[in-house]
Amino acid sequence: MANSIVIIPTYNEIENIELIIRAVFELPKDFHVLIVDDNSPDGTGESVNKLQKEFSETLFLETRMGKSGLGTAYIHGFKWCIAREYDYIFEMDADFSHNPTDLLRLLKACESGADVAVGSRYKQGVNVVDWPLYRVLLSYGASFYVKMITGMRVHDPTAGFVCYKRHVLESINLDSVRFVGYAFQIEMKFRAYLKNFNIQEISIIFRDRVRGKSKMSSSIITEAIWGVFSMKIKSLFQRNKF
Repeated sequence: MANSIVIIPTYNEIENIELIIRAVFELPKDFHVLIVDDNSPDGTGESVNKLQKEFSETLFLETRMGKSGLGTAYIHGFKWCIAREYDYIFEMDADFSHNPTDLLRLLKACESGADVAVGSRYKQGVNVVDWPLYRVLLSYGASFYVKMITGMRVHDPTAGFVCYKRHVLESINLDSVRFVGYAFQIEMKFRAYLKNFNIQEISIIFRDRVRGKSKMSSSIITEAIWGVFSMKIKSLFQRNKF
């Protein structure tokens, strides 16, 4: 059995899903893949179900009743993977904004001592391709804001390309994680940071999606701005809950 699994949350990713799954399985390292699909109306789940006939022992599908947010999809996936005792548990998008070959670099970092390895867009300058300037400024500004508020020295705290060692996720009360949008990524890193886990950043090149539609919205941005501040305050007075 492989000791590494990649969680890919999906909602309407029919254009990408088979391609990304095959790209992971073509790597020179055995990874399992868990798709957490929010009952995509475009048939994403059905496509994965067909692929399971080809990859019956390495591809898994968890279908939820409806669109419930990125954070809850990952929490669902984390619990599934912990129960099956995978040593290295990855987060990755379905749209190829994260290069599947970089999974190997994140894994190497964790095998070499990191508890959490983050695929970072901003560790060495700004490594983002095909984003309009306003999105780069928004993302980079959000990262600076998070560093200032939380005290974390993570250059890309909103990154969604991450490898966790299982014991990190086991130490976090996953049921108490409150954010569901992209602020979820910040909260998970912040909780790991408060527990003094070794967080390392691996510089990657992030590319905007070519196929499908972005899930970014104004509510997600608002959650991140106000949520981070309230999270920091609560951690000062209720540290034991983090």
